[in-house]
Amino acid sequence: MARPVAEEDEEKPLDPAAEKVRRKLIRFMIVNLGLLFLALMVVIGALVYKARNAPGAGSAPAGDVQAPAGAPLGGDIVLPVGAKVVSQSLSGNRLSIDTELADGSRAIFVYDIAERRMIGQFPIRNK
Repeated sequence: MARPVAEEDEEKPLDPAAEKVRRKLIRFMIVNLGLLFLALMVVIGALVYKARNAPGAGSAPAGDVQAPAGAPLGGDIVLPVGAKVVSQSLSGNRLSIDTELADGSRAIFVYDIAERRMIGQFPIRNK
């Protein structure tokens, strides 16, 4: 004979120890999912913050010199009389000029291209 369907579908109650373990596991799962959701929100918030504060893709960095199309930039860089340029280096808008002065000593001049002015002079001395 076939057993009644109602008896097969009924769940038997868990013993108290197994029920206690099941509740602990559910609480553990809820806490971990909450922490995972919080961490995900922090990452998304950081991405949104970076995207809003990043410079535009087509815009020039702050302080960059914008030259008109077809016209080169020009200007005078005034060095002391008798100074010879040994080397130069460009970094952004700053031009560093290593010179040998008339008296044989050396100095580094820093020129800002955007402001078109000398912003520093650093003598090189041997000890």
